[in-house]
Amino acid sequence: MNIENIKINQYGKLENKNIDLKKINIIYGKNESGKSTLLNFIESIFYGISKNKNGKKYTDFEKYTPWNQNEFSGAIQYKLDNEKEYYVFRDFNKKNPKIYDENNNDISDEFFIDKRNGNQFFLEQTKIDRDLLKSTLISEQNSIELNNNTQELLLQKISNLAETGSEENSYKSAMAKLDRMLLNEVGTEKSSLRPINISEEKIKKLTQEITEIKNYENYKFELENKKNKIENELSEEKENKKIYDKIKRIINDDKIENEKIKIKNNIIEENNKKIEKLKQEKLNKEKNKKQKFNIIILAIIILINILNFIFNKNTKIFYTKIITISLIPLYIIYILYKNKKYNSESIVQQIKILEKNNSEISHEVEKLKTELINKNKIEKEKMVNEYGKNINELFTSEINEISEDNLNSINNLELELHKIQLDKNNINPILEKLSDDEELLEIEQRNYEELEEKRNIYNLTKELMSQSYEEMKEKITPKFNKNLSENIKKFSNNKYNNIIIKEGLKVKLDNGELIDTEKLSLGTIEQIYLALRMSVIDELSEETMPIMLDEPFAFFDDERLEETLEYLRKIKNQIIILTCTDREKKILEENKIEYNYIEL
Repeated sequence: MNIENIKINQYGKLENKNIDLKKINIIYGKNESGKSTLLNFIESIFYGISKNKNGKKYTDFEKYTPWNQNEFSGAIQYKLDNEKEYYVFRDFNKKNPKIYDENNNDISDEFFIDKRNGNQFFLEQTKIDRDLLKSTLISEQNSIELNNNTQELLLQKISNLAETGSEENSYKSAMAKLDRMLLNEVGTEKSSLRPINISEEKIKKLTQEITEIKNYENYKFELENKKNKIENELSEEKENKKIYDKIKRIINDDKIENEKIKIKNNIIEENNKKIEKLKQEKLNKEKNKKQKFNIIILAIIILINILNFIFNKNTKIFYTKIITISLIPLYIIYILYKNKKYNSESIVQQIKILEKNNSEISHEVEKLKTELINKNKIEKEKMVNEYGKNINELFTSEINEISEDNLNSINNLELELHKIQLDKNNINPILEKLSDDEELLEIEQRNYEELEEKRNIYNLTKELMSQSYEEMKEKITPKFNKNLSENIKKFSNNKYNNIIIKEGLKVKLDNGELIDTEKLSLGTIEQIYLALRMSVIDELSEETMPIMLDEPFAFFDDERLEETLEYLRKIKNQIIILTCTDREKKILEENKIEYNYIEL
C-alpha cells in the first residue's frame, strides 16, 4: 500500500495543505510545526478522530478542532498492493467518511459500519486496527523520553513489542495488569470489598430480606382468608339482623295495635264503670224519691190529724184549711217528682251515650283485632316464603335478646375486620418493599452474572495470552528471530547478524557469545527497535504497509543513519520520515537515493 496524496483543509494548526507522496518521503518542519499533527491526521482519516481522552488531558477531537471550526476536514488517496486506488474524504465533525474508488464511485456502503467506531473500511482492507497501526507503523516523536532511563525504556519497548505486538505492554506486565483489573473491576473468591464480593453480599442480604418479607406475604394471605371468613359471617349476621329487625317491627307493630286495642278496651271498661255508676245513681235516686214521698205523705197525714184535733169544732173551716194545707205538700211533692224525673232521664241519656260509645269502640276493637290477625298472617307467610318455616320460632319474647346478641356479634366482627385492615395497612408498605427488593435482586443478579462473565473473560484472556505466549515462544519466536536477525543484519551492515528473543532480548556476536542488549549502545538499540518494528510489520498484514517515522534517528550517528536509510531504500514499504534536521536529506543526496521532499 502507498499513500499517494494527502489533502488537509483544516486540522489543528495545519491548513490548506496538499501533499503528494512517493516511495521515500522526507517531511521537514521545525519543532511545533505540525509533524505529529500530520501523523494524527493520517490515523484519523483511516479510523475516525478519537473522542476518548485515554489518559490525556484533551481528546484528539478537542485538541485538533480548529477554533473557527470551518472545514474541519481532509482527504487521502492511496493505492493497495492489488493496484486498486481509493479516495477517502472525512468531515471530522461527522462519524463516517465518504469512500470512492478509482472511478469516483461512492462505495462507502460496501464496508462494515460499526455503531460505535463507524466505517471499518481500512481494517477490512489491511487487517490493521488503530492500536496496531500506532504500535508498529507509526513511530511518534518522543515516544521514549530522553533521560537517564532512555536505554532501559527502549529495551523494554523492544521486549514488549516482541512479546505482545505492542510496545507499551509486556507479557508479564499485561498479565499483572489483567490480574489487577480482575481484582479491581471484579474481585476473586478470596478478596473482600470488591465488586463481585459486594454484589454477593447484596444478593445474600436481599434474598434474606425477601424471605422475611414473604413471611409477611403468607401472613397477608392468612389475613385475607380470615377477612373473607369474617366478611361472610358479617354478611350472614347482617342478613339475620334484617330478619330480626323485621320480626321486631312486626312484634312492635302488634304491640302498638294491641296497645290501641287495650286503650279502647280500657275506655269500654271505664264506660261500663260509668254506666254501672249511673245506673246505681238512678236506682238510689228513685229509692230516695220514694222514701221522701212516703215521708211527705206521712207528714201530711200527721199534719191533717193535728189540724183535725185543733180545728175539729168547725168542720167547714177545718176542711178548707186541710185542703189549703194539703196543697202545699202536694205542690212540693210535684216539684220534687218533676226534678227527680228530669234527673232520671238525664242519667238514662248518659247511659245510652256510653253504651253507644262502647258499642262503637267494641266494633273498632274487633276490626283492629281482625286487621292485626290478617296483617300478621300475611307478613308471617311472606317471611316464611322468604326465609323458611323455622322463622316462626323467632316470633317470641326472646327476639330482643336474640337481636341484641346479633348486634353484638356484628360489632365484634366489624371490630375484627378493622383490626385486620390495620394489620394489612401495616403490612402493605413492607410488601411494597418486596417488589422493590425483587427488582433490586434481579438487577443485582444480572450485575453478578455480568461480573462473573467479566471474570471469565479475564481468566480466558489470561489463558489465551498464556497459550499464545507459549505458542509464540515454541513456534513463532524462532521464525520471528530469524526475520529480526535478517533485518538487523541489513541495518547494521552485517555487524550484528543474530538476535534472539528468549527470556529477554540477546545479541549473538561473531565469536558466538550471547550478550544482553542492555550492554549495547543506545543507537544500536534504536536500530534493533526499528528492525523489530519492521519484522512485526511483515507479520501483521498481507499489505506492504507504509512506515511513518517521526524523528526516529535521534540516537543514530551518521554511519548508522546511512546504513538504515540504505536498508529502507531497498524494502518495498513506502517510507515517510518526519524530521526537524537535514541529516536524512544530506545522506540521501550523497548516496543518490531518490526521495520526495516536503516542507511544512
